[in-house]
Amino acid sequence: MSRPPLPPFTAETAAQKVRLAEDGWNTRDPKRVALAYTEDTQWRNRAEFAQGRAAAEALLTRKWARELDYRLVKELWAYTENRIAVRFAYEYHDDSGQWFRAYGNENWEFDEHGLMRRRIASINEHPIRADERKLDWPLSRRPDDYPSLTELGF
Repeated sequence: MSRPPLPPFTAETAAQKVRLAEDGWNTRDPKRVALAYTEDTQWRNRAEFAQGRAAAEALLTRKWARELDYRLVKELWAYTENRIAVRFAYEYHDDSGQWFRAYGNENWEFDEHGLMRRRIASINEHPIRADERKLDWPLSRRPDDYPSLTELGF
C-alpha cells in the first residue's frame, strides 16, 4: 500500500502530507486514520505508548469516545527527507459539556511508501468556555478558507 506524497519530502509535499493527516483525523474514524500508519507503527501520545496499527486504532477509538465534537488544525513546522514536524491545536468537549483546547507538537517518520512508522506527540490542554472556541466549523474537513494556526494566533 502506498500513501502519497512519498518521501523524500519538499516544502510542498510535506505541507500536503500535513493537510492530509489533518483531514483524516477530522473524520474521527479510527479505522480510516489507522490506515495511514505502518503495521508496526510506534506511537507516543501523551503518556500512552502504542505499538502497531491495531493499537493505534484502539487508542484513537478511546480518544474520540471521550473527546466529542473534535476539531483539529495542523501546521507544518519543519521537514527533512522522510520526517515531518508539525504543531497543532484541537478543541473538543467532554460528556459533561466542558470544552478544552489542546496544543502540541508531533514528530513523524515515514517509510518509503508514505506510511507513518513513528509518531511522537507532546500535548498540553486546558479548559475553555464555549464562547472562547476558535475551531468551530461544521464537523467535517476544515474548510480551505478557514484560518491556519498562525492566522488564529496560536
